[in-house]
Amino acid sequence: MGWIKKKVEYLYEKYNTRNPFTLAKNLDIEILYWDLPPDIKGFYQYEKRNRFIFINSNLGFEEQLIVCAHELGHALLHTKFNTPFMRANTLFSINKVEIQANTFAAYLLIPDENLFDSYDRMTLFDIAALYNVPIELVELKFKGLF
Repeated sequence: MGWIKKKVEYLYEKYNTRNPFTLAKNLDIEILYWDLPPDIKGFYQYEKRNRFIFINSNLGFEEQLIVCAHELGHALLHTKFNTPFMRANTLFSINKVEIQANTFAAYLLIPDENLFDSYDRMTLFDIAALYNVPIELVELKFKGLF
């Protein structure tokens, strides 16, 4: 999924940030905080050429950051694809797009800078703790490197 890494690198070079909230603002993607059920952390919606990221307002900031990065991946990689609609109204498998959004979040939130110098003695769990991300994102990041 080198194309996802290139997309993230382009965004970082252009906007000089890895913060998904800042990127969303710069890209005219509106972020809305809603009181969602506990099993829904967030979702992306495209409506009449407008892009929205909905984030569960009950989540802590660190988790909102991860959710925002994931949903930003949907907004940029699957712009017109409404995952909630597809999940509710079709038999279409959304696994591929979810993996791509997670991969986007991994590349965005875990920088490449000094990757091998800094991490040669760290476990995947150490890296996850360092960047406050789930271990699954670290695994996706390293899977894409080898």
